[in-house]
Amino acid sequence: MDKSQIDPQDMFGAIYHFPDQIKEALVTGKKIELKNDFSKIRNIVLTGMGGSAIGGDVIKAIISDELKIPFYVNRNYDLPNWIDEETLVICSSYSGNTEEALGSYKDAVKKGAQICGISTGGKLSEQLAENDYDLIKIPGGLQPRAALAYSFVPILYLLNKIGFVSEKIISELNETVSVLESKRESYSVGESDNPIFKMAKEIYGMIPIIYGVTDTTGVVALRWKGQLCENSKMLAYHNELPELNHNEIIGWGNNPDLLSELSVIWLRDKNDNPRIKARQDITKEILNDMGIMQHEVRAEGNTKTERLLDLINFGDWLSYWCAILHDTDPSPVKNIDRLKQALEKIN
Repeated sequence: MDKSQIDPQDMFGAIYHFPDQIKEALVTGKKIELKNDFSKIRNIVLTGMGGSAIGGDVIKAIISDELKIPFYVNRNYDLPNWIDEETLVICSSYSGNTEEALGSYKDAVKKGAQICGISTGGKLSEQLAENDYDLIKIPGGLQPRAALAYSFVPILYLLNKIGFVSEKIISELNETVSVLESKRESYSVGESDNPIFKMAKEIYGMIPIIYGVTDTTGVVALRWKGQLCENSKMLAYHNELPELNHNEIIGWGNNPDLLSELSVIWLRDKNDNPRIKARQDITKEILNDMGIMQHEVRAEGNTKTERLLDLINFGDWLSYWCAILHDTDPSPVKNIDRLKQALEKIN
C-alpha cells in the first residue's frame, strides 16, 4: 500500500505529529501577552466553525470540573442575545476568513462584548488589529481540522492567564504529550497488529454511528464523526447518552436492510456515571440481539485531559486508515470548496 500516492498533502504527517503540535502550541500559549483586561467577565463564548469550533468543545470538556462561569460554543453567524459587556467572545477561525466567524465577530462588536481572537491571519486578524483587540497568532499551512492543538491549547493558556484555568490543566497537557508519542508508532502502521487499522478494515464499507456521553466523550464522538466525513469521505453520525436512550434507541426497528449497513462505536471512559455505564451495557445488548456490528473503544489515561486526547487521536487515525482503504486522498474537501465558491457569488 503506497500511502504517499494516496496522501500527497501528508495528512498522515499531520496526525502523526499531533503530540508535537501540542508541544508547539504550549510554547505559543506561554508567549501570550494580553493588551486588554478580561478580569471582570462573567461568561465566555467561543465562536467558530468546523475544526476551529471543535477546539472550543475540547476546552469545555477539559475544564468542566473547575470552570465556575458559563462557557458556550457558538456555531453561527450571530451570537445569543444575552451577550453583553461582561462576556468574553473568543473568535476562532484558522484561516481568518470563515464567514460565520466574521459575522459573529461583527455581532460581538455590536453587542459591546469583550473580544479576542485566534487565527493564522486573514480578515479576522486584520479586523481585530484595527480595533486593538487581542489576537493569538497560530501557525498556518494545515487543514483546520488538522490544526486542533493550535485551536485549543493557546486558549487554555489564555484562560489560565486571566484566572479561569489552573496550572494543573497545563501540566496535564505536558503529560499527555508523552503518552501520545508512545502510541503513534503502533497506530501509524497499516497492519493487523494495529487495533485502529483492524477496526478501519471492519467499518470502512459501512456507516459508522459513534455513541459518546454528554459533557465527556460526546465531544469526541462529534470529532470522530467530522473526521470520518472529511478525511474518509464517508457518512458518519454521532449521538450521546443518556439522550439517545429516550428516542434513537427506538429507531433501530424498521428498514433491516439499511440497519445491516450500520456500525456502532461506543466510546467509554472509566469515570462515566454508573447509570451511564449501565445504559451503555443494556443498549449494547439490545443492538447485539439485533445483529448490529459494534465496537468499543475505552479511553486510556490517568487524567481526563489524557483520556480525552487519547480518544481524539484514536479517531483521527481511524479516519485516516478508512481513507487509505477507500483509496481516497484524505486532505481535499471538494464539496466544501464548491459550496464556498457558490456562496461568494451570492451577495
